[in-house]
Amino acid sequence: MKISEAKAKELAAQALKARENSYCPYSDFAVGAALLCADGSVYTGCNIETAAFNGCCAERTAIFTAAAQGKREFTAIAVAGAGRGSEPDFFCTPCGVCRQVMREFCRPDFDIILTDGKDIKAVTLDGLLPMAFGPDSLE
Repeated sequence: MKISEAKAKELAAQALKARENSYCPYSDFAVGAALLCADGSVYTGCNIETAAFNGCCAERTAIFTAAAQGKREFTAIAVAGAGRGSEPDFFCTPCGVCRQVMREFCRPDFDIILTDGKDIKAVTLDGLLPMAFGPDSLE
């Protein structure tokens, strides 16, 4: 993990807090994310669902919000997910689409911090998406 354990725990706490804004009336599964930018700023996101089942995950909400503000360099992201109204009791990992979006903006050694509400677990993007197709694949 490239960031300190204290910073990882801080991001995890922000991801847990971001879950409170989740709009998940169809899946009843609330996810929050906290994205750490290279400049130290943090953008949070939550999952937002629609009746047409084409919503956006918490991780992409955070990344797209940061990107819309001109941020392009990211250091780590924390993710927390569980049933709406329940506290997390497992390490919720990003979906495949979110992993691919992360690969667009992040290096393979990008830190992904998972929390079950009590503990944290750090993995890398390369660990979750090995042999990824990214921008460098087009060079």
